[in-house]
Amino acid sequence: MIAALEHPISISEYLSPEELQKIREFAEGKETPFILLSRKKIEQKYDELKHNLPFAKIYYAMKANPAEEVVRLLHEKGSNFDVATIYEMEQLLRMGISPDKMSYGNTIKKAKDIKKAYEYGVRLFVTDSHSDLRKLAANAPGSKVFFRLLTESNGADWPLSRKFGAHTGQIYSLIVEAKDLGLVPYGLSFHVGSQQRDIGEWDHAISQCKYLFDDVKHYEGIELKMVNLGGGLPAKYLKPTRNIQQYAEIITKYLHEYFGDELPEILIEPGRYIAGDAGVVVTEIVLISKKSDSSQYEWVYLDIGKFGGLIETLDEAIKYPIFPEKAYSGNGGREVILAGPTCDSMDILYEYFKYELPKDIKEGDRLFILTTGAYTYTYCSVEFNGIPPVKVYFID
Repeated sequence: MIAALEHPISISEYLSPEELQKIREFAEGKETPFILLSRKKIEQKYDELKHNLPFAKIYYAMKANPAEEVVRLLHEKGSNFDVATIYEMEQLLRMGISPDKMSYGNTIKKAKDIKKAYEYGVRLFVTDSHSDLRKLAANAPGSKVFFRLLTESNGADWPLSRKFGAHTGQIYSLIVEAKDLGLVPYGLSFHVGSQQRDIGEWDHAISQCKYLFDDVKHYEGIELKMVNLGGGLPAKYLKPTRNIQQYAEIITKYLHEYFGDELPEILIEPGRYIAGDAGVVVTEIVLISKKSDSSQYEWVYLDIGKFGGLIETLDEAIKYPIFPEKAYSGNGGREVILAGPTCDSMDILYEYFKYELPKDIKEGDRLFILTTGAYTYTYCSVEFNGIPPVKVYFID
C-alpha cells in the first residue's frame, strides 16, 4: 500500500491478479531495470477514446512512446500521428505509414526540415510565430496551417510553460498573413497541460477558438475549419481522476455550447492517455541506508532513476504507483525516500512525498513502478554514467 495518501491504495486497483501473475512470471530471472508494455491496454485505451469522442480524429503523440509495436498497433486501429520532428516522421515513413496520416505538430522547425517534410508529402503544419510561418510559406507552399493558442494549464500535474503558443491578437495576425502568403489557414490548436485534472481548462480554450473563428470570418472573410484539442487526458497515477466518459461528455458539451450542432473538424492528440497505463517498470533495490542513526527516514536507492526514464518525478510532479513485488509479510510498513543509482545529486525520485514499503524489504528485492508506459524510456539518457537506456519488453 501507499500510505502517504489520504486513502491508501492497493495494487489491485491497477492490475488484476492475472495481470500481476503474468508480470511476475515474465520478470523472473530478467536483469533489471526494464519496462513491460501491454498491447492490450494500449488497444483498450484507444478504443475507449474512439468510443467516447467518435467525431474526433485521433493523432497519437509519437513523443509519448514511439516504440514500433505501439505505432504499428495504433496504425492498424486507424490512428493518425502527431510528430514533433523529422525523425519521428521518418520512422513512420519507414513503417509504411502515409504522410497524409501525419501532422507536423511542433512550432519550432528548421527550414530544411519543413522542406523535407513537404517533399515527403506532409501537408498539415502547426505554427505560432511570424518567422516560422514565413518558413512554411517558403518551404511548404499551399499547405494547411493551424495556429497554436497560448493557454493556461492550471490543474495539470505536468503543466506546460509559455514556450508554445501565442496570444489571440498575434494568432489573428498570423491567420491573415498565412492567407497572404499562399498558405491555407486551416484551424486552431491548444494544449491545456499534461495530466490535466480540471476539465474547465478546455472550456476557456474552446471559447477562445470560437472567438477567433468568428472574428477572422467576419472581418477577413477567412473560414477556419478545424479545432485541435491537443493532449492533456490523464493516465492513472496515484491521485484519482475522472474517467474518459466524463471528460468526453464535458468537452463535447463545451464544443456544442460554442459551435452549435455543426462542429468544425475536431482533432485530438493523446499520448499519455493512450500509452501511460500500459507500462510497468521492474526495478531492483540496490541500497538501503540512513544519513545518521537519528534519521527518521531510510533512503532506498533503485537501479532506475531520473536519467533512466523517470524524469517526470522532477519536482515530484508525476507520482507513480509503486508497489513491492513481494506481498506484505504482516510486519507492517515504513515510509522511505526513493532515489536513483547515478552519481548526480538531483537523481532523487521522491524525498518529500513518502512511499511506504514493507518493514522487512531488503536490498535485492524488486519494486513495480506502474503507469510508466508514456514519457519514460524516450526520456532515457543515452549513456550517463555508462548506463544504457532501459530495456523494453512487450507482453500479451
